[in-house]
Amino acid sequence: MKALVTGATGYIGSKLCDRLLAEGWQVNAIVRDSGRSPPERWEGKIQPIRYDGTTQSLMDGVAAIAPDVVFHLASLFIAEHRTEQVADLIASNILFGSQLAEACARAGIQHFISTGTSWQHYRAETYDPVCLYAATKQAFEDILDFYADAFRMKIVTLKLFDTYGPDDPRPKVVNLLLRAARTGEPLAMSPGEQRLDLVHVDDVTRAFSLCARHLIDDRTEGHAQYAVSSGASITLRQLAGLIEQVSGKQLNVTFGARPYRQREVMEPWRGGSPVPGWEPKIDLKSGLASIIDSSKGNSSPCF
Repeated sequence: MKALVTGATGYIGSKLCDRLLAEGWQVNAIVRDSGRSPPERWEGKIQPIRYDGTTQSLMDGVAAIAPDVVFHLASLFIAEHRTEQVADLIASNILFGSQLAEACARAGIQHFISTGTSWQHYRAETYDPVCLYAATKQAFEDILDFYADAFRMKIVTLKLFDTYGPDDPRPKVVNLLLRAARTGEPLAMSPGEQRLDLVHVDDVTRAFSLCARHLIDDRTEGHAQYAVSSGASITLRQLAGLIEQVSGKQLNVTFGARPYRQREVMEPWRGGSPVPGWEPKIDLKSGLASIIDSSKGNSSPCF
C-alpha cells in the first residue's frame, strides 16, 4: 500500500512514517522547499515530494504517486498568536490542506486522514475554539465536508489531545518537566489545576494506521471524526508529582509563578467518539517510565 504523509518531519508525523514503514507501506512524504530535510534513517526508504507553495506542485505529486491513503499531519501550532502570525496560520492550516484536498479530488484519491485538535471544543462545546489555531482546524474540517460530499471522498479527522513520547523535541509540558527533573533547573508554572489528557505517541500513530485500514476496507463513509483520547486526565500538579515518583528526583517547580493562559483549558473535552476498535495501550506512568529508562546513559534531551 502506498501512503502520502504531510508533516513527516514533525514529531508525530515522523513516528507515523516509522510505523508505516514497519508495517510494510511504501511511504512518500510532502516536503516544503523551505522546510526541514527528512532524517538520514529514511534515505532510500521514503520518497520526498517537493511542495513549492502552488496547488499545481501538489497536483503533480499526488497524481504521480497515486497513494492509497493520504495522511495529513502538517500544521502550524501557536497557542496564543500574535497579529503578524495570522497569515502563517491560515496558509499552513487552511490553504495548504485545501490545496492538498483539491489535488486528491482531481486525481481520484478517495482516502484522506486529517488531524484536528480537542481544542476545537472549548468548554465542551460542539464548536468553540480555544484559540485561532483551533479555529483554523475547524475551518479546514468544514472544507473537508465539501470534498467528502462533492467528490465522494472518504475522510477521517482524528482530533488529538496532548501527546508525548520518546525523543520528543517539542517544548511540551511533559518535556519541560522531564528536563527539569534531569537538570534540577527551576521551572515557573501556572497554578497547575488544569487537567491534561495525555496520549503516548505510539497509541496515536496506531490510531492513524487503524483508520487507514478502515478506509481501505470501506468501513468509513463521508467525513468521520474521532477523538484520540486516553480516557483519563491528570492535573498539571499531579503530573509533576508522577514524574517525581517515576524519576526519583525532586522537581524545582514554582506553581502559581505564571498566570493561566487566556482561555486556558481546565477540563479536557469528552464529547468525541473513539476510533472503532482502538483504545490506548500505554498508561501514563508506564509511558513516562519508558522514556526515563531509555534516556539513561545517553544524550537524550528528555532525561
